[in-house]
Amino acid sequence: MKPDGFSNDDEFILTVAGAGTIIDVLCNSLDDSWILMEGVMGNCRTTYMGLDLKTPIIAGSCGLTGSLKEIVALEKHGASAVVLKSLFEEEILTEAGSLAKSAYDTSYAAEAGAYIDYYVKQNQIGDYLDLIKKAKDSVSIPVIASINCLNTGEWVKFAEKIDKAGVDALELNIFFLPSDTKMKAEDIEKRYFRIVRDVKQLTSKPVSLKLSPYFTSLARTFKELSDEVNGLVLFNRFFNPDIDINKKQIISAGVWSSPADIVMPLRWIGILSDKVSCDLALSSGVLDGAAVIKGLLAGARVVYVASALYQSGITMLGRMGEFLAKWMDDNNYEAIDEFRGLLNQKNVPDQDAYERGQFMKFYSSHKE
Repeated sequence: MKPDGFSNDDEFILTVAGAGTIIDVLCNSLDDSWILMEGVMGNCRTTYMGLDLKTPIIAGSCGLTGSLKEIVALEKHGASAVVLKSLFEEEILTEAGSLAKSAYDTSYAAEAGAYIDYYVKQNQIGDYLDLIKKAKDSVSIPVIASINCLNTGEWVKFAEKIDKAGVDALELNIFFLPSDTKMKAEDIEKRYFRIVRDVKQLTSKPVSLKLSPYFTSLARTFKELSDEVNGLVLFNRFFNPDIDINKKQIISAGVWSSPADIVMPLRWIGILSDKVSCDLALSSGVLDGAAVIKGLLAGARVVYVASALYQSGITMLGRMGEFLAKWMDDNNYEAIDEFRGLLNQKNVPDQDAYERGQFMKFYSSHKE
């Protein structure tokens, strides 16, 4: 199945220069033999942005979470919360602008163009609000809305309408490539803070930020942003270009996560989890139960799952939860907080394991 509109979701594994990291070493005995464990997952409960969750496994924003039928199925098979398919700022505004322009280019009056602009926006938003309301009526797990945005401005009003529709939280998926050679790093960072502050004025619900790793000073910026929001989601997953040398065209490099994709968010959650003042969610590379445990050991409160829903089916959610419960039982943990962050940078004996030191150690000892 091809993921409709799949643009910002999940999964990753921390191996540095081919050498297993501390988390891989601890988890390398975990296998993929899933054991049914009905009724034993009570100790997997956690919280995220103040929301009570039965497990730390969240269905991330993707095509599946844009369908009420699939949302109901995701809850049935073990999702502890769902992040709805993103509402795109530029998608709405561009479509509205395009239709309005076509009206102005014909014999339509200016009022007709303005009406089309209004109609498109209201119907896009109306469909999304309707999905929120129906989802809240149909499932008992938290429903998190998602807005994919670039700038502050008119779209911020959408956040107020989404709040009133009854969502449990709002995720702002902010991403733009810092490709403008004239734009300074501080100007890019300020944009994130402006968006957050404008949205926070319009909603009383918890707000999270789903971010890219493209920051000059990532640790400092994320620490400061953590004072503004309830959660940070690491990291965005967007379209990556490839080149077809035969057709001489730009093509997609693929939309699915791979196990290796967990590297980046796992490292940064391990570094940041004891430094930020909000919850952290790991997104990208979560394809099995071992990946869930790795994220928790690094310090994440939850993990997002999306690619695995397409690659292995939505029953993978339950198998991940069962795997987590069994691992906790095997290791005599009665609650996730007993081991969450156990292997973050603060708690490991060798803090260089998350940074350049591990790379140097591997290559200095490597023999041909």
